[in-house]
Amino acid sequence: MATPSGGLVARSPNVVVIVADQLRADAVGAFGAERARTPHLDALAADGMTFTNAFVQHPVCSPSRASFLTGWYPHTAGHRTLDALLRPEEPNFLRAFREQGYRVVWAGDRGDTFAPGATELSADEHGFTRPPAGPHWGGEPYERGRHRPEVTGADDPLWDRLFYGGEVLDDAVGFDEAAVRTAESWLSGAHEQPWLLFVPLVAPHCPFEVPQPWFSLHDRAAQPAPVPPPSGNAPDYLSAIRDKYGLARATPEIWQEVAAVYHGMVSRLDDHVGRVRAAVAATGSAEDTLFAFFSDHGEYLGDFGVIEKWPSAMHACVTRDPLILSGGPVPAGRTSDALVELVDVFPTLLDLAGIRATHSHYGRSLRPLFDDPDAEHRAYAFTEGGFLAEEEPRMERGAFPYDLKGELQHENPRLAGKAFAARDRDWTYVWRLYEGPELYDRHADPDETRNLSGSPRHAAVEDRMRTAILSWLAATTDVLPPARDPRRPAVDLPAPGQAATHAPG
Repeated sequence: MATPSGGLVARSPNVVVIVADQLRADAVGAFGAERARTPHLDALAADGMTFTNAFVQHPVCSPSRASFLTGWYPHTAGHRTLDALLRPEEPNFLRAFREQGYRVVWAGDRGDTFAPGATELSADEHGFTRPPAGPHWGGEPYERGRHRPEVTGADDPLWDRLFYGGEVLDDAVGFDEAAVRTAESWLSGAHEQPWLLFVPLVAPHCPFEVPQPWFSLHDRAAQPAPVPPPSGNAPDYLSAIRDKYGLARATPEIWQEVAAVYHGMVSRLDDHVGRVRAAVAATGSAEDTLFAFFSDHGEYLGDFGVIEKWPSAMHACVTRDPLILSGGPVPAGRTSDALVELVDVFPTLLDLAGIRATHSHYGRSLRPLFDDPDAEHRAYAFTEGGFLAEEEPRMERGAFPYDLKGELQHENPRLAGKAFAARDRDWTYVWRLYEGPELYDRHADPDETRNLSGSPRHAAVEDRMRTAILSWLAATTDVLPPARDPRRPAVDLPAPGQAATHAPG
């Protein structure tokens, strides 16, 4: 755990943090995606360091963001839902930078992170230079002009259940474009250093839609087939989603169409990253600037026959993260396969800035890996998600096209039951509250399709991984509040039986 103290050191670096939404690690060239078109992210990686074994702490947006911004796990303070946001009395790393001398600038507006009053304590500037046109992100999808391919018929309702919008025909400035323009505009001004620029984007979050030239950039026929639905023991939500959405009708050509548009969105995201880097370079401060790029979680994209994500999804396509650090003392062109968690990112940036967080947290600086990328950073990487069945009222009730997803969770809350995953370099173990456990060999079965749980041959591995989850939960279940309360405080109340003689107020 970090401990309070510290302060700015001479020539503290500027920091740029760009966060994608729903980006799979294997959609980025620097992470081995041969068909990717991500030249700017690949260049960022070439100038810095990639972490191929980085994992998110939650498979859903808001809990993941609350986790990496605090260094707490989602269960530590109950940030496990879409509406349990970071409150003003709770710490976060943006606030730590600001309180220790950084000017914190938030380009855009991701309202799914902070509760009322918390943003004002964490940033000096926030919002858009010019707001995006049309509906805000997260509003009703498919409202803009778009074109769908004639694979099954443009009006086939299956497209809606695949969260597919198609080719965007208008040229309206969307959320990410407005956020990037805001970042470019702010960087073009003169600003006293040091500063931290936070750019949380939406792409490639569904609906899967993008304008030209990105819509046609990726060859449909070259898209690989998704991982097929498992034939053995698998979590029940996979078959429930396939049945509820009618996804059995999705042909290989349909999955290829969705994948090609998704990768087009990734390529557009890549272009946005390149523009932010270029804007930093134009200020002349590139050598003094640290970059961090990562996503809040991944995407199924047809793997296991499903789409999007799920509150208790633990598969690597959803939980493995494309983490890149670059600039300053970060070595160029290096890759580390050490086990890393997203809670480690901001403590690393603080470490490189020469300051410490002002609150207790569970992140660990990645700086030692700069000199020894093969060193052990963590013995395990943990991810959690899901709910207690009695927490059903707090589960999401989304509007179309998320309506069926919400219905599933409320009809059978156990489908979204609590789950915990532990990964080491060799194994993935998942413990589920309402279903049997899962064990996957990460080398022989990297897609995590063959559940080996219950095999006598692997009993010792299961015991070890289960114990690791129990120990982790015991160590991180809460944090001690920083203030010490006086014991036996004076109480201003009447003694029993004397209430009538006590003046109210």
